[in-house]
Amino acid sequence: MILVADESVDFGIINNLRQAGISVFSISEEYSGIKDTEVLQIATKRNSLLITEDKDFGELTHRLKLKHKGVLLIRLSDIPRKDRILLATRTIEKHFDKLNNHFSVLTKIRLRIKTQQTK
Repeated sequence: MILVADESVDFGIINNLRQAGISVFSISEEYSGIKDTEVLQIATKRNSLLITEDKDFGELTHRLKLKHKGVLLIRLSDIPRKDRILLATRTIEKHFDKLNNHFSVLTKIRLRIKTQQTK
């Protein structure tokens, strides 16, 4: 399991995923400051699920129809950081296979996996 984490992702989530044995390529560690389109290209080239807290990826994948291998938009800013990190990690561990090739949104209430397939 390999993930690409956008710069917007809380580094606590990245660390927690790594401690759980999940390989995470961090944009902030490798290519800080690049454009969202470049982030999406990196994740696609790596055949990886992209995790982000940036809503702009919805625009890129739906309106502009840019290619991706799956995007998980984490929308948990309204819960304590510790809970956010734990919920995001558990969700990715449990649902990783379902998240691939779909645009998904994680909120404190639910995980919504959009059925629109990627190119």
